[in-house]
Amino acid sequence: MISILHNPVERTRFLKFLVVGTLGAAIDFGIANLLTHFAGMPLVYAGTISFACAVISNFVWNRHWTYPESRSRHLAHQLGMFFIVNVAGIAIRVPILSFGEPPLQNFFQNLQLKLPFTPEFLARNLTLAIAVGIVMLWNFFVNRYWTYNDI
Repeated sequence: MISILHNPVERTRFLKFLVVGTLGAAIDFGIANLLTHFAGMPLVYAGTISFACAVISNFVWNRHWTYPESRSRHLAHQLGMFFIVNVAGIAIRVPILSFGEPPLQNFFQNLQLKLPFTPEFLARNLTLAIAVGIVMLWNFFVNRYWTYNDI
């Protein structure tokens, strides 16, 4: 973390990672909301599918833009490493989605405020945002120092 604060190259990498992550989060939220709203899929399943779509996007963008120097590593090997990191990310994410949504939904229902969104929508998206934030930090540090460490 300290190298990000003091090293301009690392700071730029982190900012690029955040841009890629923002795109991935948009893919993640968009697909999760489409699957839960229009297909009636439970958040855990929709969130797992949307996460996989975001991971593919993130790998491509990180390999070619954030860490272009890392392309010296064989594609399949690096994708495998990235996949392992993200499977661990799913292991972090699923419990957050499973256990975080119900209390947040109760919280929003108990507020009894006139909001433009339903308590279900708010709880689903806040839960997803919490999971995305935690997993994003995990992914950055593990990928930076393991998957892309050859730069």
